[in-house]
Amino acid sequence: MKKEPETRYYRSFTDDFIEAKEQDYAIPDGYKWVRSSLGARIASAVLYGAAAVFSSVYCRLCLHMHIENAHVLRQAKKSGAFIFANHTQPLGDVFIPALAALPRRVYVVVSPANLSIPVVGKLLPYLGALPLPDSMQGMREFHAAMEQRLAEKKYIVIYPEAHVWEYYTGIRPFPDTAFGYPVKFDNPVYAVTVTYQKRRFGKKPKMTVYADGPFYADRSLPPRGQAKALHDTVYAAMQTRSKASNCEYIRYAKMGEK
Repeated sequence: MKKEPETRYYRSFTDDFIEAKEQDYAIPDGYKWVRSSLGARIASAVLYGAAAVFSSVYCRLCLHMHIENAHVLRQAKKSGAFIFANHTQPLGDVFIPALAALPRRVYVVVSPANLSIPVVGKLLPYLGALPLPDSMQGMREFHAAMEQRLAEKKYIVIYPEAHVWEYYTGIRPFPDTAFGYPVKFDNPVYAVTVTYQKRRFGKKPKMTVYADGPFYADRSLPPRGQAKALHDTVYAAMQTRSKASNCEYIRYAKMGEK
């Protein structure tokens, strides 16, 4: 008999199904978003290289991942760029954009709570994590770090849905707030959409990742209008790609629904 998918119930699209032990973790004083010492740069290169090897094995063997059109991510040759992606894997989402964007390096905007994870939290800054600040001084340094990485022609990854919903096959509504960054720094934007398909053998679905773009801000609009237009373009691209999913490994239902 075919097993029914697990059902998870939610009240709103901002519900969080996976939380760190210290969900309210605050970024410590003196935190450095860019670590430029020789030791830090060596540690970063070694750890990122090791993570790339591990992620290649993990994503292909455990997530059964295939990247459909990664070549579009190499079209922004003269600048850094922003990648906006749907958030469906607690571990895989650390690696999927990095593999898709190779040979470019990516830096991922994360919740400060990720820094509280034992052992791994200490390594995240060297792997390219950019935790969201909670102070004005932190915001200035956060923006400076973004600007530096973009000038180095690196990619910055943002998960606008904010919360991980494992194996979710739709695209949850998300605000246009983060799209102010590509408007501010004048960099192109890509949409990366993870979808899920049935496999002939095995319980877990295969994963197909699509990339779309680059998209550019419409400079004929005011800044807020540019951010909204980019948001609408990325959301529409994700919605279209999400139709490639044809199975539910985990079903999500709103409270009160049967």
